[in-house]
Amino acid sequence: MDPDSEPHDNGKSEAEEAISQLFEDYLTGFNDFDAERICDCFALPTTIWQHEKGHVFNDEEELLENVEALLSALDKEGVTVSEFHVASSHISGASALVTLDWSQESSSGETALEFTCHYQLLQDGDDWLIAMIINE
Repeated sequence: MDPDSEPHDNGKSEAEEAISQLFEDYLTGFNDFDAERICDCFALPTTIWQHEKGHVFNDEEELLENVEALLSALDKEGVTVSEFHVASSHISGASALVTLDWSQESSSGETALEFTCHYQLLQDGDDWLIAMIINE
């Protein structure tokens, strides 16, 4: 049996634990408005689909510029806290598909934004990274 697929004491495989940690780091980046922490979650090149258009980011500088613009837009919307719920997850070898339902709230606790993102992940050594995002 593949050690990555063997359950641990908490019932999660090594891959599931690593992917959970990836998204916790990603979430922390959003909640701390830390663009570099968010960018560390990505494989390069990476593709982000939004508004029915794909954007390819070939290097960290391009991706960082995009993430900083996104964080600025969230700040203008009054978003202070982001949360997600895992809607679905499928791991197959060194790739995974994960769908997250996001909710972003203002400082008053009101929901500012709700949306769904689909993530294509790949394993790079012991790390899992985001290779592509499709925003609904």
